[in-house]
Amino acid sequence: MSNIKLSPRLLAAAEFVRKDKSVCDVGTDHALLPCYLYSNGVKDVTASDINDGPLEAAKETIKKHIGEDCPINLVKSDGLNNVSYADDIIIAGMGGELIARIIKECKFLNPDISFILQPMTKAETLRRELYKNGFRIEAEKTAEEGDKLYVIMKVSYTGISKDVSDAFSYTGLCKDKKYLTKQKNTLLKAAESCKTSAPEKSSLLYDTITEIEKIISEV
Repeated sequence: MSNIKLSPRLLAAAEFVRKDKSVCDVGTDHALLPCYLYSNGVKDVTASDINDGPLEAAKETIKKHIGEDCPINLVKSDGLNNVSYADDIIIAGMGGELIARIIKECKFLNPDISFILQPMTKAETLRRELYKNGFRIEAEKTAEEGDKLYVIMKVSYTGISKDVSDAFSYTGLCKDKKYLTKQKNTLLKAAESCKTSAPEKSSLLYDTITEIEKIISEV
């Protein structure tokens, strides 16, 4: 077992990884997650980043935790553009809009691929874009770091485009009452702030809030 300590959000992402599959960590930064995965039995690991600096840092992390001859593959890539293939693709620590763009540009989509996504912002936009572009959320979990609560999604590709409700875009498959309440409160503030200036928008937001309250009551 690895003695590498991951943050709660990265550990949650690692728990979705299939050990017998090839894995790519997109935007790897210091490559702690790939080192953790390799040390815990995932032997086909790629770490990619768009910038040279993080890749150099990744080399040092790999050298420290795994050794000089570790087969973790380092790739300089904008998203998945220079990644030839991976079964499990992790994209963590980016905004939801950027994550959506990266997976839409994937050149090797198939139903067996699993995307493990951890948006820092705009999770609701990511969920809408996923379903619009033929993806489906299989599972969601949350991870708490300090006063921040992050959502981690396991996503598959279906090729079938569909629209989702506003309530689903804000809640997804998450069953964490704290997260759901946070989403509800965010919408409540927005609805209150535009009650006078944009009453129709405010009314739609309140409708979504009502749907989310029902979801919370059933958790």
